Amino acid sequence: MILSMLDVAFAAMLIVIAILISLWLRLGLAKTLLIAAIRTVAQLSLIGLILAWVFARQTWYEVLTILTIMTLIAAFAAKNRISKPYQGLLFDTLLSLSVATFSIALAAMLLILQITPWYTPQYIIPILGLILGNSLTAISLTTGRLIDYLHEQQAQIRMLLALSATPFEACHHAIKGAITAGMMPTINSMMVVGLVSLPGMMTGQILAGADPTQAVRYQIVTMFLICAGSAISCTLSALLVVRRFFDNRQRLLLPN
Repeated sequence: MILSMLDVAFAAMLIVIAILISLWLRLGLAKTLLIAAIRTVAQLSLIGLILAWVFARQTWYEVLTILTIMTLIAAFAAKNRISKPYQGLLFDTLLSLSVATFSIALAAMLLILQITPWYTPQYIIPILGLILGNSLTAISLTTGRLIDYLHEQQAQIRMLLALSATPFEACHHAIKGAITAGMMPTINSMMVVGLVSLPGMMTGQILAGADPTQAVRYQIVTMFLICAGSAISCTLSALLVVRRFFDNRQRLLLPN
């Protein structure tokens, strides 16, 4: 089934429903919804043109450039969601995202899908994008919760340090809670996938006429990739936050 621009225009009219609800209940979201809709059309149209060009050329350096730009944008987005940022947060976020998403994406390309070459754009770009989007949310939740704990429980942490606890031991409970919070959206999605919702990749393949059993297998692989990426990114971000908040003498610093 081929969608025409007229079909897209009809779908865009549905945004009016959300805008009318906002106006009726005085939610103050009408302008935001309109801007979001315009940005959705503009951004996706632009990326569609770029991807069509990259797919036609299939050169590794152009694919790597796009993957790098995607990761940078995700790192900035994750950083901006933190209510109490610190110096070096962007670097820590970028490092966590890069290690988690690139390692999992490469494992998927080389070991699971066995795509040759590994930089085949129609595979690596959407796979890394899916992992990035979920890891971004996971890192934001993990980092935000852990930073809040370090600020709010300074006295308890310093008491534990005075009793010869290491920084990791003093923050172990907070680290566990932060990583759990970061992983929870992914876990919740996995719990109800196929029962409450049909994810985007599976839905897209079915609409495109693919065999439903193959669509299901691709979706299972995707969910496991997302889960692994979220787990790695959450763990790395939590450890990097702890490293920033303690000096070499194991003192709590609370950096700005």
